[in-house]
Amino acid sequence: MRFTRVALSPDPDLAIAALMIARLEYPHLDARPYLDELDSMGREASLRIADARPGRETPPGVDPHAYARVEALNEYLFREQRFVGNTTRYEDPRNTFLNEVLDRRTGIPITLALVYMEVARRAGIKAEGVNFPGHFLVRCRMRPAHDCDLIVDVFHGGALLSEDGCLQLLRRYAGEGAIWDDAHLRTRATKPQILTRMLVNLKRVYVQMCSFPQARDITELLLAVDPSATHELRDRGLLAYQLNDLPAALRDLQEYLKLSAKTHLDEHARSEQARIWEHVKALRRRLASLN
Repeated sequence: MRFTRVALSPDPDLAIAALMIARLEYPHLDARPYLDELDSMGREASLRIADARPGRETPPGVDPHAYARVEALNEYLFREQRFVGNTTRYEDPRNTFLNEVLDRRTGIPITLALVYMEVARRAGIKAEGVNFPGHFLVRCRMRPAHDCDLIVDVFHGGALLSEDGCLQLLRRYAGEGAIWDDAHLRTRATKPQILTRMLVNLKRVYVQMCSFPQARDITELLLAVDPSATHELRDRGLLAYQLNDLPAALRDLQEYLKLSAKTHLDEHARSEQARIWEHVKALRRRLASLN
């Protein structure tokens, strides 16, 4: 599978991999115009960045030259190109397809972050993903002499977040009792992790829409990227059950029980395992009645 080769390569091309994901919905999608558009935006952004000059508003501890460059990139993407978070139809699956995000100039945090990182890379700014709980963010690295990196919320117009702003964001998604941990921002999201998070988001949307064939296709990609993801094996089995593909459902759910039996399970996982076992018994009875 070509997607697997790209996703598991030493340095995956995020844009190409994201457009391959989009081909699940748009089988005849031509990736070239969208890659050309990213190249064009990168060139335009580099011109804005080259003209950027430090101002008086640079936060303490931040490299003023790097800050001006990031501000110029934000001005270009969010004011000139009008990229914006889709707050009215957040669950629209189009928000996860890179071609649609580029066409419509709207999306969810992770796909807007992908656009941001791809344009930044082409323009000479080092930007990386941050697997923040509930809300994907972007970090723009500063030079070693400066301690403060810039955290960009691409869903909200490129807002630059302080640690307090990040804490407020955490509590919005994880509850008021959420405790701050520097690890929320410290760890860079790898490219396979970014692609996995995109696929998980898309699978959840398809399940909510009862679009089970598409959800199963997404699960196939998730298992191709990480064959050890037993929860995806479970989900593929449950989706096969919804699609009345009983032999495939039984095969996956039995394999899930076999693999999960080898791991230490907490109370919730044991309850889940018992529920799946009931599904397996029901499937065995149904298949036996058909013979």
